[in-house]
Amino acid sequence: MKKFVGILIASASLALAAIDANAQAPSDIPEEMNTLMTKYTCIACHRPNQRLVGPAYSDVAKKKYSNEEIVNLIYNPIPAHWPGYPPMAAMKQVPKEDAMKLAVWINSLDGSPAKKGGATKAKSKGKKA
Repeated sequence: MKKFVGILIASASLALAAIDANAQAPSDIPEEMNTLMTKYTCIACHRPNQRLVGPAYSDVAKKKYSNEEIVNLIYNPIPAHWPGYPPMAAMKQVPKEDAMKLAVWINSLDGSPAKKGGATKAKSKGKKA
């Protein structure tokens, strides 16, 4: 019962935040990204540099996910990657092209180039570059 009430409260908060998303959008979001984030309700839970319901996008960028990994996480969130946050709903309605635009922008917030490939962990500890 407590879990149901918690989910109900979180859902109501998300709905209210989504309704007012345009009014709350920070000015440091590029117009194209703000349009996409509003269209797909990302802005209801995420901000570039501020924790909200979900992590700040700059914190996501620090995890060094590849763009493809971020796209996959948009479609198939892994709550264990973000302890202390409510689980994100799968956003399967976001077209892959738009998800990739969002992923590229998110990774740009770290200030370093995004990885090209798949896995986030080093494949071999024995080799040195």
